[in-house]
Amino acid sequence: MEVKIVLAPDSFKESMASKEACEAMEKGIKKAAPDATCVHVPMADGGEGTMQSLVDATGGEIRSLQVTGPLGNPVMAQYGILGDGKTGIIEMSSASGIHLVPSEQRNPLITTTYGTGQLIKACLDYGVEKLLIGIGGSATNDGGAGVVQALGGKLLDQDGKELCFGGGELNKLHMIDLTEFDPRIKNVVVEVACDVNNPLCGEKGASHVFGPQKGATAEMVQRLDANLKHYAGIIYKQLGKDVINAPGAGAAGGLGAGLLVFLNGTLKRGIDLVIEYTRLEEIVKNGDMVWTGEGSIDFQTQFGKTPYGVATVAKKYNKPVIAFAGRVGEDIDVLYEKIDAVFGIIQGVISLEAALKQGPVNLEKTAENVMRLVKM
Repeated sequence: MEVKIVLAPDSFKESMASKEACEAMEKGIKKAAPDATCVHVPMADGGEGTMQSLVDATGGEIRSLQVTGPLGNPVMAQYGILGDGKTGIIEMSSASGIHLVPSEQRNPLITTTYGTGQLIKACLDYGVEKLLIGIGGSATNDGGAGVVQALGGKLLDQDGKELCFGGGELNKLHMIDLTEFDPRIKNVVVEVACDVNNPLCGEKGASHVFGPQKGATAEMVQRLDANLKHYAGIIYKQLGKDVINAPGAGAAGGLGAGLLVFLNGTLKRGIDLVIEYTRLEEIVKNGDMVWTGEGSIDFQTQFGKTPYGVATVAKKYNKPVIAFAGRVGEDIDVLYEKIDAVFGIIQGVISLEAALKQGPVNLEKTAENVMRLVKM
């Protein structure tokens, strides 16, 4: 059966990367239809795994670097260079993520984004012209102050001393000195994968909404919020940029605001960025059908998740869409406007551990069965 199938799944979390999911799907398809052509487009939605997916999709490379972790200790982090050799990609969680801080040590008064700034600098050293930054999963609430410091900016108190790390220091900020800030930033286009619209401060801001999961007590939340407000006030006074209510400024503990101000970044929905950089639309246009999927699919999939984003592109060109999931949750009928059919891949009643381990085999078997149905 000569058919061209575009395979565009996200990762199946803790089971297989999106590239492996593509491979498993193709194995199953080929068993049922050896003549089928499969085009792999590993996907992500801007969260964890986006760097790997875009590097895989474009034939790029991933590099490792020791940086300053959120608590000031050294950690190994990664950054990617896409296949064009001109676009760098980083996930802030690689350097400044909450998974790097043991739960009993979580304290957003002291955690820093300095390591994220070091990854940005590494991309500048490589000579990138574009920089994609994913900002989910942060341990920080410093408004991107650490990034500014890592790139040569000085955040000074009224005695001219540099501020220490963390959101707990921002109330002391008196002056922002950018005379030694990395000039190469001006020549780089910065795009930020950001799926939240939270402002920097207030009840819907960084500290109130995300502070508690990073270890902030009610008292710390008030202090951090006041500090970010002070920080935004100094930015407005000295740099003339008003970010306090900018949508997305509160993402990643205010890193959204820092990237808007100091890197002239543009905030975009993660799935939209990935669709653009994988050239998905162009590929889908030339295919006969589209297969997607991820670890869990339910009614929330419609809110910026990969399968729905992929299906939206496919439906522009009237292509049939099939989705696969480890777990099929509630109210998936809301997805049928874009996704024609959803298949769970679990073969029988097994433990979560076993299901994750058997993911690639289960996806292959389900893909084979679906392909047999398609052939009919």
